[in-house]
Amino acid sequence: MRDNSSASGPGQEALRLDVAALRADTPGCRQVIHFNNAGCGLLPAPVTDAMVGHLNLEARLGGYEAAAARAAEVRGFYTEMAALINTTPDNIAFAGSATHAYANALSSIPFETDDVILTTRDDFISNQIAFLSLRKRFGVRIVHAPNTREGGVDVEAMAALMRTHRPRLVSATHVPTNSGLVSPVAEIGRHCRELDLLYLVDACQSVGQFVIDVEEIGCDLLTATCRKFLRGPRGSGFLYVSDRVLRAGYEPLFIDMHGARWTEAGGYEPVATAARFEEWEFPYATVLGSAAATRYARKVGIEAIEQRTPALAARLRDRLAPVPGVRLLDRGPRLAALVTFDAAGWQPQPFKAAMDAHGINSALSFREFAQFDFGDKDVDWCLRLSPHYYNTEEEVDHVADVVADLAGQGRR
Repeated sequence: MRDNSSASGPGQEALRLDVAALRADTPGCRQVIHFNNAGCGLLPAPVTDAMVGHLNLEARLGGYEAAAARAAEVRGFYTEMAALINTTPDNIAFAGSATHAYANALSSIPFETDDVILTTRDDFISNQIAFLSLRKRFGVRIVHAPNTREGGVDVEAMAALMRTHRPRLVSATHVPTNSGLVSPVAEIGRHCRELDLLYLVDACQSVGQFVIDVEEIGCDLLTATCRKFLRGPRGSGFLYVSDRVLRAGYEPLFIDMHGARWTEAGGYEPVATAARFEEWEFPYATVLGSAAATRYARKVGIEAIEQRTPALAARLRDRLAPVPGVRLLDRGPRLAALVTFDAAGWQPQPFKAAMDAHGINSALSFREFAQFDFGDKDVDWCLRLSPHYYNTEEEVDHVADVVADLAGQGRR
């Protein structure tokens, strides 16, 4: 993963990105200040055009016939996504969500009693719940690597746990949903490769925000959604499956007629590609919208996005840091475009409602989303603000001013 800790600030980077043109492509910019890109990014016009156009085609031709007519464009989803993360189309499977992709990946692993899942204290809530479900059903053991004092996983301690436990699976979330932390997934991957351990990465918040190179990360499986920083439609995601996982014969527990061939009455053969992790039925308009979103991000330039987006968040943190009553919660040596804080004197829902009233989109996180992280920070809730490259410095400053005003009200 490229380290842009010394990258230029958002003002300089804006010379490379035509922010006005990007905002003109984004109708939502005329309605709201959208700082909830970690939830859903605002759709650019090419994405909605692709989806609406296909729905209209289905209405005119029929669903099957429209899919056949757009077969080349549908294949474009795989070629665009493969180019985005440095793999081949055969290593990409479309999924209805990142959680669906993650569950399919987990279902392909033949867990047995006392198998170890090694993860971090900053893994995504749904992943942690899935591990607990596996423990309940199969008796696996869950081991959490410790964090450093600075924040984020202690990679050397995690590597020692790899050597001690020889885990059946190593898992890490690149950027957790409840914090701006960026986990060192490539460093973890190097240890997994050295020890020949299966490695699964949740890149839900980093795809579309950072340059993602699965070869550099060294993961066997990687999941993400399209709706967040990639700015694609809801109900879309993908699973990356490495060649070595495919060659080893991993397949989802409930493989269907798209992922396998029924070769005889008592047997089947999975297809050779990551398509074995897909189902026969597809939301084709959503697939085409996801392809358009990926194409759009690549046209804008992921390297430029990787510089501008976290820099806007850094500007926001700098503006919020001195505000009385506001406690910033993001910790770690490298931070993404998720800014989290709590506000003294406020309850969560009224605070978000006040932000809504100012036309600012945000999101709430609660302790149940991050039992370890919020327990360590002794916080029950936080507000999350997540700008993206099409947001402006003026919006950042305005949002900071609104938060400061609300924080003052809470103190009074």
